[in-house]
Amino acid sequence: MANITAAMVKDLREKTGAGMMDCKNALTEVEGDIEAAVDWLRKKGLSKAAKKSGRVAAEGLVGAATRGENGVLVEVNSETDFVARN
Repeated sequence: MANITAAMVKDLREKTGAGMMDCKNALTEVEGDIEAAVDWLRKKGLSKAAKKSGRVAAEGLVGAATRGENGVLVEVNSETDFVARN
């Protein structure tokens, strides 16, 4: 098992933008190899995205704005009505 330092976690976070615990877990899984940890995080991110893609965003709002002869309609969908109301 590799010794994971805070500097290694910080370096990985700066490279990937992932969370601190995700970076630490990635480094632990790949025994401290930064490049392998980047690949591990990428694969994990794809699996998370696949899980979320099946969820339905059925709540939302529609907004309209006009200025002169121009207008625009915007539809924003979310998973919950709480988010839609905000």
